[in-house]
Amino acid sequence: MFLPVIPYEDVRNLPLPDLAMKLLASLGSGTVNPNGTFRGFEQAMGDDPQPDGRALLARLGDAWAWLESHGLLGPETKSTTSVWQRVTESGHELINDPNAITKVWAADRLAGSLDPLLSSARSNFALGDYETACFAALKAVEVEVRRVAGLPNELIGVNLMRKAFNTKDGVLTDSAAEGGEKEATANLFAGAIGAYKNPASHRTVQFDEPMEAAEVIQLADLLLRIVHRAEKRLAHEAEGR
Repeated sequence: MFLPVIPYEDVRNLPLPDLAMKLLASLGSGTVNPNGTFRGFEQAMGDDPQPDGRALLARLGDAWAWLESHGLLGPETKSTTSVWQRVTESGHELINDPNAITKVWAADRLAGSLDPLLSSARSNFALGDYETACFAALKAVEVEVRRVAGLPNELIGVNLMRKAFNTKDGVLTDSAAEGGEKEATANLFAGAIGAYKNPASHRTVQFDEPMEAAEVIQLADLLLRIVHRAEKRLAHEAEGR
């Protein structure tokens, strides 16, 4: 009697990412073939018919597609014209990782374009060094704020942000903005630096949550966008003088 590669109830009821990870774990370390997997599942249902067999096969196909779309299955390099595939290095790393789906979603957060200044942060994130990734992201913001504002090297951290975005005379403050907006922008920069850069500057921070790390890098990308917008505004003002 053939047994299904994944219990029928799991195929019916698991969320697609969880089903996909369960399918990944069943594939082993050798080459794999979707046709073989699906035909084996059909054979199991031949011995134990399921009233929703077509729907179960479709869900299994969706799970396979999910693994491919997230880079966890790739072509078998010695047989590229066939449908034989292999579990990728990333796939093997995630098979026994209880945080696998979170890591996939976190990586998806950073799948688009980021400011080039965040390349170091992105590299460290890919290596799983989330503490260094967050520190590098906010350090890039600090360095760029200092450069664009023309402030001295000895001015660092929160104090640098408060100076650059001072609501009265901050170089990077948008003079056309309303007072509350100016204060909010200053708080945004000071809070980001204070919460995610300063602690790592002074002590070891246990930073092992990939989703939070991805969001910190995204925050840094937003802050850099604001800084560069201010840089363009300053250049425009200088041309008008």
